[in-house]
Amino acid sequence: MFLKEFEIRWNDLDANRHLANITYLSYASETRMAFLNHIGLSHKDLQQRAIGPIVFNEQLFYFKEAMPDDKIRVSFELAGMSDDGIFFSFEHNFYDQEGQNMARCEMMGAWMNLKTRKLSALPEELITQFEDSNKTKDYKVISASDTRKHGKKPIDLK
Repeated sequence: MFLKEFEIRWNDLDANRHLANITYLSYASETRMAFLNHIGLSHKDLQQRAIGPIVFNEQLFYFKEAMPDDKIRVSFELAGMSDDGIFFSFEHNFYDQEGQNMARCEMMGAWMNLKTRKLSALPEELITQFEDSNKTKDYKVISASDTRKHGKKPIDLK
């Protein structure tokens, strides 16, 4: 399992003096980018390929407080991916020093071509790298329709 460690800093807290919601999302994002770097997709490589990951949605589930000066570890696991690699779902679990699961973040996104600003399939070698990575126990092949499973649609101002 891919893990990244964080030490909770003063500015990571909210008014209740525990880890803030936004910090959970930030730690999850940092862990995703560390994983991409780990498999050879650095910022430079993403720039050369003119692709970038975009987030469709993220959900947080809290189980136990994270407090100031705690050290926590955040996991990265592949929860799903489309056959062409366009769509992906990642899961991040947050663990305290004893390995107790404190929170979970589930996110879904896609790859975007940074020149055309349209969704883009991944090259086969990158799909293979993801398929060879750590997967959740309930990993599944996903499709475009899975990205809309929550049924949310924009509601414009009139």
